[in-house]
Amino acid sequence: MPAAPFARWLLPAALTLLSACSQTPSHVSLDQEAKNHCPLSLYRGQELTLSLRSNPSTGFRWEVKEAASGVLKSLGPEVYSHPEDAGLVGSAGQSTWRYKAQNPGNGRLLMVYQQPWEPNVAPASTFDCTIRVE
Repeated sequence: MPAAPFARWLLPAALTLLSACSQTPSHVSLDQEAKNHCPLSLYRGQELTLSLRSNPSTGFRWEVKEAASGVLKSLGPEVYSHPEDAGLVGSAGQSTWRYKAQNPGNGRLLMVYQQPWEPNVAPASTFDCTIRVE
């Protein structure tokens, strides 16, 4: 088999595969304003970063009620960051969680923002998103 016909077929096939890979981002980020992206569809292996405004100095904390554990795998604990340029003691920062889409199916990512010693009081804020992993 001459190399030229094979090469003419190989280049378009390789470009098609590369373009298909580039259309699926390996990472998806969500925040409170991104609720309109819910329900969220992910592919196996994609990472999800969720960042929510938080101010632990007020006693409020985000609590994970449901972590879509059937479809998502946690990549570590909550990480709180405070903007260095805020310059104000007690100013808000953000809490961040990282997950990896692991198993196909549907799950619910539900978090509530409340003071842990008042579990019977309605949360000040809620993040609720259905996650679908394909």
